Amino acid sequence: MVIGSGSARMGLRDLVKRSSGISRSGETSRARTVSISRRRLSRQYYILTHAGKLVFASGENEQVQSLMGVAQALVSIYAAEDDRPRSIIRGKSRISFLLKAPLYLFCVSDWGEPEHVLRTHLEYIHLQVLSIVTSTQLAKAFQRRSNFDLSRLLEGTEHFLHTLIKRAQHDFSYLTSSLEPLRMAPSLREAAAAALMPPAKFRDLLYVLLIASGRIVTLLRPRKHSIHPSDLHLLLNTLAASPTLTSSETWIPICFPKFNPAGYVHAYISPVTEDITLVFISADREAFNDLQGWKDIVVEKLARDQTLSRISQAIPLHSYSVSAVSLPGLYHFIYKSRQSIQITAPSWEPPYDGAARDRLITLYQHLHDSLHAKAGQAEPLRLVYVKTQHEACLGWMTKPFELYMAVSPHLSKAAVVSAANAVATFMSKEEARVFIKDAPVF
Repeated sequence: MVIGSGSARMGLRDLVKRSSGISRSGETSRARTVSISRRRLSRQYYILTHAGKLVFASGENEQVQSLMGVAQALVSIYAAEDDRPRSIIRGKSRISFLLKAPLYLFCVSDWGEPEHVLRTHLEYIHLQVLSIVTSTQLAKAFQRRSNFDLSRLLEGTEHFLHTLIKRAQHDFSYLTSSLEPLRMAPSLREAAAAALMPPAKFRDLLYVLLIASGRIVTLLRPRKHSIHPSDLHLLLNTLAASPTLTSSETWIPICFPKFNPAGYVHAYISPVTEDITLVFISADREAFNDLQGWKDIVVEKLARDQTLSRISQAIPLHSYSVSAVSLPGLYHFIYKSRQSIQITAPSWEPPYDGAARDRLITLYQHLHDSLHAKAGQAEPLRLVYVKTQHEACLGWMTKPFELYMAVSPHLSKAAVVSAANAVATFMSKEEARVFIKDAPVF
């Protein structure tokens, strides 16, 4: 679609304002009604280049074609005026944008979630692209040719994006920029970390991870810096999207955008058992042989005192029921340790499956939005209470933790607050099992 200049551009902009309602950064948000009874459609995600070429689409082809013209027109309007829209609300749907030249990303959703949720998803999609094609490579490719076809460069990697999108729908660790480690006895985690302590000769070694069934058992890092949760999410998503990476010894380049968006680090990936994988991250592209030799030593240490078998036994015990709290009327909760930047939650149990789970997650997202002032309100809140015909939900933020909780709608507010205190007390006793405390450094 070709966009004219002058009055035509302003006319379309005014039309969008009148018919859709645009929310921008800095504006005071207004409460939206969250539908809690209907079945939601799958969110649709798209990536365009600044020349309007489609790079990726999670939706059906006919949906793509009907949206491309509108999206390209809106991007052209606001990019030309250096005005970046956050989202457009049209009917029950929200269209959220993320402009990261030379790429433009947008998402269409009718879930009724806060704007920040979709932008977080788009941020992760952009980071996943950068994990494959660095920012430097992107810039050079589009400098040489403004209509560069990025889809060809990403061909064969679409499954990484599809897997990321699927994981982000219901995994609250993406929204809270946190991790959910494998739950286990702290002594077992310490034993695993001791076996993974690297020798001093590996000067370019950045991170050492032990992963079991897609969850981190322990993580060792250099004393001088930590790893950003989003980079860890990209690594875990890459492993989840490609089972071959965890079925045979692999040496791959990967970009950690929060660490260095312009270059690659190198990951040595070695399966130890069917469910347990060692990952060594190094800045040295020639470190494969040295890391391979050290891996044999690590595996021998892990096997020597039955650490490996004990970790295997811990995998099916990771999930726990909300009934473990022994609190009548408690339906579900998500607990985040703000100090360790990690979360835990009981399993999704009936009635929270299917549409009911989507509904509760959306309510949690609104609580998170209010606690962190993501929608532009004057200041964050410390306590938020929402009640529906199905449940009452409480969001509570303190210095050490955040709590998102669903209880029976028949409980009084005083009983809800009492339940929140009971969950916090329960988690204070369980933190050593569910979180990685005092991660080892080298």
